[in-house]
Amino acid sequence: MNSMKFFSRFRWWHEAAIAMMLIVLVTVAGVLMPTFLKIESQLTLSRQLWELAILTLGMTLIVITGGIDLSVGSTMGLCAVMFGISYATTQSIAVASIASLMTGAACGAMNGALISILRVHPLIITLATFAAYRGMAEGISQGASYSKFGSGFALVARGSLWGIPYPGYVFSVLAICLGIFLAKTPYGRYIYSIGHNETASRFAGVAVDRCKFWLYSLSGFLAGLSTIIYVARFDTARADAGKGFELDAITAVVVGGASIFGGRGSVVGTILGLLLIHETRLFLSRYWRIDELRSIVIGALLIVSVLVYRILVRNDRE
Repeated sequence: MNSMKFFSRFRWWHEAAIAMMLIVLVTVAGVLMPTFLKIESQLTLSRQLWELAILTLGMTLIVITGGIDLSVGSTMGLCAVMFGISYATTQSIAVASIASLMTGAACGAMNGALISILRVHPLIITLATFAAYRGMAEGISQGASYSKFGSGFALVARGSLWGIPYPGYVFSVLAICLGIFLAKTPYGRYIYSIGHNETASRFAGVAVDRCKFWLYSLSGFLAGLSTIIYVARFDTARADAGKGFELDAITAVVVGGASIFGGRGSVVGTILGLLLIHETRLFLSRYWRIDELRSIVIGALLIVSVLVYRILVRNDRE
């Protein structure tokens, strides 16, 4: 069986397995905590999800190419500081939001440029910028935080339409657009081909370096967008914004079926992985109230995801 047929078969089996795990979790949660599954409760709890959810979309595209972006959390920290400084200077939410988006895009573009020009593995480059961007955020802010952005701005994260938070609509539109982009456009196929075999893609005429540059720029831009929602939710902009988000985003993408070696992944799978992690954390934090247990279980989910992949690969070869 060729690689593309295996990818298609694996994708559906893996997504089905993740969906089944999610159903089991929801069933157990419904038995132990009936109030946990109420729609009102879920919509309220979802407010903690959207910043990470938006980050996972850019991470999905990057991981499919065989890359990784460890700097998205630090990028959020730098974007938050620039948001706060811009607002303090201009008293304009619009200007501050543009500053956040431009800062995120610039950070992503820097990652993409370094990876493309130096031809160094993204792990090394983004590990370096992971430290650099956070250091820049802390150096520029000098530990100061910015707040009091107004009740109107808080509605960006806390407001809702028909019970669904506004960021949920933003994420849905982005997810649908990127899902169609990956599945239905030639450029989406180029992303998968780079992950399958970058050298062959270059010989086939795919602009690999340009593609990587724009994907990392998009990841940075989405980090800037996530920062706006993050700042609106907490009404504070600090250098530690987004700390740890990079690992959560990568975990959600990998649990959702993407391969860290590239060539495999989907927006649907990422959403399922994200939901599984989100619901698991919420349930554990409310039923057992042991924070350490959440990390252990999320680690176990990641291992199970890898095992599912290995089993499917073995069965395909047999």
